[in-house]
Amino acid sequence: MARPLRVEFPGALYHLTACGNPRQAIFLDDKDRKQFFDLLGREVRQQGWHCCAYCLMSNHYHLLIETPQGNLVQGMRRLNVRLK
Repeated sequence: MARPLRVEFPGALYHLTACGNPRQAIFLDDKDRKQFFDLLGREVRQQGWHCCAYCLMSNHYHLLIETPQGNLVQGMRRLNVRLK
């Protein structure tokens, strides 16, 4: 069964998570974490988001993102595809 569509609207605040399959590490070292921060920073700038908080663990991450323009899906899709 498909996940319900995410409701997007200007000014929304989202708690986002992503993890490796099956809970495998996605950040092996500081180089991987820096690459993620570079990608995240690019999406934050391009989308006009505000990154309020983040937490990187070895096999997953948490983000608290505010979307002034209600454009979450587009940026998260690019971020997660580039992360693979």
